[in-house]
Amino acid sequence: MPTATTHGARAHARSQHGATAEAMPTVPATAWPNPPCEAGHLVWAETVAGGNYTHRVLARGTELRLTDVQGDACAHLLLYADTRPWERLNTADTVKVQWNAYATEGTVLLSDQGRALATLTADTSGRHDTLCGTSTLARNTSRYGDGTPHSPTPAGRELLKLAAAKNGLDPRDLPPSVSFFQGVRVTGTGALEFTGSAGPGTSVTLRTEQDVTVLLANVPHPLDPREEYTSTPLEVLAWKAAPTTPADPLWTATPETHRAYLNTAEFLTAKGRA
Repeated sequence: MPTATTHGARAHARSQHGATAEAMPTVPATAWPNPPCEAGHLVWAETVAGGNYTHRVLARGTELRLTDVQGDACAHLLLYADTRPWERLNTADTVKVQWNAYATEGTVLLSDQGRALATLTADTSGRHDTLCGTSTLARNTSRYGDGTPHSPTPAGRELLKLAAAKNGLDPRDLPPSVSFFQGVRVTGTGALEFTGSAGPGTSVTLRTEQDVTVLLANVPHPLDPREEYTSTPLEVLAWKAAPTTPADPLWTATPETHRAYLNTAEFLTAKGRA
């Protein structure tokens, strides 16, 4: 179809209406087949291609499930308190406060204010990383020849910059991220050992404890030793639920996470959000 004229370009654009691709958002989200929640509760449904990114603002109490569809996804996640971006994911505090560098079911993702941003409520992968952050332009350029966001080998930080900009954030607002589905272990000598994926179909589910801005980049882990840039689709589903409450066993699972939940509840109560 000729696109040299405005009329031709419009006709071509409109001819794409209804076209679908393997990796794209489902709009409305409730059209997603076989949702993992009550009918009508799905608020976000998307497949993120390898080497791509996404972002969304989620309400407090939303369940967010990430799935490694084919076994080579790596979801690099950042969280910000919505409308208060200075309160954001702090991976260092998440590790040291909970005395554990290995995120799994029951781990609370903490902000630098000592409050809970999200809780991992389910994990069938067990291969995650809170230590390395995401890939950078310099590293990807050195390894693959390019790391710019629109190249075949984009770096995670470059993609997170784009996601950040679409939420009014600057590059300086990007702290170290946590990554899911590609594991890292600390050896007895203190070295970091890449353990790779647990395989296709594994997932993690997070429960948001505040209104949060979510930034996600699906790119190879920076310690992935493979010469080829290897990144497969990431499935993202989110649905309406409820935040953690004192009736949930996770509320008092450890003294440290209990304090984080109490700090969060106190803050939200002062805002009239209890």
